[in-house]
Amino acid sequence: MPPFTPKTPYLTTDGVVEIYDSNTQEFLGIVLIERKYPPLGFALPGGFVDVGERVEDAVVREMKEEISLDVSITHLLGVYSDPARDPRFHTASVVYVCKAYGTPKGADDAKKAYLLDPQKIDLTTLVFDHATIIQDYLKYKNL
Repeated sequence: MPPFTPKTPYLTTDGVVEIYDSNTQEFLGIVLIERKYPPLGFALPGGFVDVGERVEDAVVREMKEEISLDVSITHLLGVYSDPARDPRFHTASVVYVCKAYGTPKGADDAKKAYLLDPQKIDLTTLVFDHATIIQDYLKYKNL
C-alpha cells in the first residue's frame, strides 16, 4: 500500500445499449433510463466500477442491474473525464457501445427504461454529460 492515499476521480462506466430484434436483427434504438435519485432526469444506464472489478465487467453488470438485459460489448466509445461532468463529484466514465436483445426494464437506480431512436432524443433532458456522449455516438454511427 502506498504511504499516502491518492485522491482520484471516481471511476464509472456507461453503456450506449443498442437493441436489436432477435429475429430480423433490425436495429430498434438505444436505451435511456429515468433516474430514481438526484440528479434527476434521463441518462444512459451505468454506474460505479467496484474495487477489484474490470471496467468491462462493470458495464455488463450495470446494464443487467439497471435495464435488466444481458449485453455484449461491441466497442469502446470513449472516456469522459471533465471534472464538471457530474455535479456531485469528479467522475471519469469509460463508455462502451453494447448490443442487446429484448425489452429494457428499469431496475436498481433506474426508475424506468426507455427504448428510443437516438436521432430523436431531446438532449436537453439528459443529465451529466450524456448529451455529449449521445452526440459522439451519433457521429460515430454517421447519423
